[in-house]
Amino acid sequence: MRELKLEARVENLDQVLAFMDETLEAMDCSMKLQTQIDIAVEEIYVNIAHYAYTPQVGSATIQLETYDSPRAVSITFIDEGIPYNPLEKEDPDVTLSAEERQIGGLGIFMVKKSMDKVLYRHEDGQNILTLYKEL
Repeated sequence: MRELKLEARVENLDQVLAFMDETLEAMDCSMKLQTQIDIAVEEIYVNIAHYAYTPQVGSATIQLETYDSPRAVSITFIDEGIPYNPLEKEDPDVTLSAEERQIGGLGIFMVKKSMDKVLYRHEDGQNILTLYKEL
């Protein structure tokens, strides 16, 4: 397992994506799947950076684990911010036009649709969100 710990600031997103992409490229992950994973990682990380510690800044830990059979990755985000389970948020009604929909929720909806599993738990004062994707 690889791990990256950094300040949860939007400015560090490039570092997070580089950390991810290095492993995905070494696994010969297709560009389509790599893009899906990058978008999901960006959504979760930016939400942590924007909301977990507001107005302060705290840390975020990203753990990346790879599997061979089946070929897959799990990406776990850990922060000690405000307890928040994004999976409890009701999915937006995507049949409505953009003007009719409520603001918010589309990003986590896209994450849930693009990943094979998304799990959340709050443990020992930490938000722990795991994304799982078969390659």
